[in-house]
Amino acid sequence: MDFDMNRTAVTPKDAATVVLVRDGANGVEIFCVERNKQSRFMGGAIVFPGGKLDAADSSPAWLARTTSPRTPQLSKEPFANDEVHLRALAIAAARETLEEAALLHTTGLGVSNDDVTMLRERLTTDASALEAFLSERGVLLDLAVLRPLARWITPIAESRRFDARFFVAKAPEGQNGAHDERETMASFWATPAEILRRGEVGEVTLMAPTHRTIAVLATCKTTEDVFELAAKSSLDPICPRLVKQKTDDGETLALVLPGDPEHDVAEVRVPGPSRYVLRGKRWCSENAPR
Repeated sequence: MDFDMNRTAVTPKDAATVVLVRDGANGVEIFCVERNKQSRFMGGAIVFPGGKLDAADSSPAWLARTTSPRTPQLSKEPFANDEVHLRALAIAAARETLEEAALLHTTGLGVSNDDVTMLRERLTTDASALEAFLSERGVLLDLAVLRPLARWITPIAESRRFDARFFVAKAPEGQNGAHDERETMASFWATPAEILRRGEVGEVTLMAPTHRTIAVLATCKTTEDVFELAAKSSLDPICPRLVKQKTDDGETLALVLPGDPEHDVAEVRVPGPSRYVLRGKRWCSENAPR
């Protein structure tokens, strides 16, 4: 991250990400990818597949190639500007899931793991490959499976900011998922408890939005539990605020969430401790000091 507490706010770019879940032998599993360490934004961090909204995601041509997206609930502030914007965000989420995770939600049957792998390869040289594939197969990009879960906005102190809508969806049957070896260099399925354990011991890097999402989903035993949780989750923006926090050795940095005494939004918008404190090289989930 490129934090500067005196930075003039940069307008965040629209983005979308998908938390892909499945029922495993030990409970719910989540698909995670590791960002390329050379990336300027969160290089090396464990994240969910996602990326920024592209202009093509808003093309009217998608109307004939997609199902209607789900209407967001429990949001005082708009999750999207309008229906066109919501569809574009859902399309971006689905497209990035294909590009970064080799997973594709469509209507109908017959889209195999090999189909998706080959399609993703076609996309590297042909931006229209996804639309062509849907037309060839006579299927639609299924946006209805994407359930709105949360909305996180990069702190003002960061130079590269995104207004990221988080969706959650069950992984398509018969598709395994795989990183692209360009933007993402590793991938895995694991239970929330296992991912959090890896973060605690320093095996992986988890930034605040990813860590908190996984921690919240750790309360779920099945994918149906996940969907019930999503239906009850606040979709109002969560924009962490960077502050200084005193320590026994001096001071460190903390990212405070809505509901924290040092945040300008008084209401809690996501369950759990109210801040992330930088301890060494790790952001630790903690409550505000008394």
